[in-house]
Amino acid sequence: MDIVLLEDVKALGKKGQVVKVSDGYARNFILPRKLGVEATPKNLNELKLQKANEERVAAKQLADAKELGGKLGAAKITLAIKAGENGRVFGSVSGKEIAAAVAEQLGLELDKKKLVLPEPIKTLGTHEVTVKLHKDVAAKLTVDVVAEQ
Repeated sequence: MDIVLLEDVKALGKKGQVVKVSDGYARNFILPRKLGVEATPKNLNELKLQKANEERVAAKQLADAKELGGKLGAAKITLAIKAGENGRVFGSVSGKEIAAAVAEQLGLELDKKKLVLPEPIKTLGTHEVTVKLHKDVAAKLTVDVVAEQ
């Protein structure tokens, strides 16, 4: 019997695949647990439409990420942090503070988890921060850390 998988099934296949299984396995395991449906022409057509819709949504997300990446690449964020003599910084600048500054200065919502900071910024000056917007899109954000007056 041919089955269209609705979920990933270990040792059988991934979601959306059409697999051939024995009738008993399909009736007693796959269908009762709603892991798949029989591969009728109607179900195959629905699968095709669903894949087309997912591709369209993925393309839109990629385009939005590229557009946001362009805006972030051209932007420069300024953060003020307490500093002592000789440029010694008290504390550090974390991803949360950078995301808040982007929202305040640029008006763009940015998740702090998308910022790639190997370690918090602990020095004054200009720093490049990588922002992972999509699996295929990464942008460089310029962060200028200055001493608080």
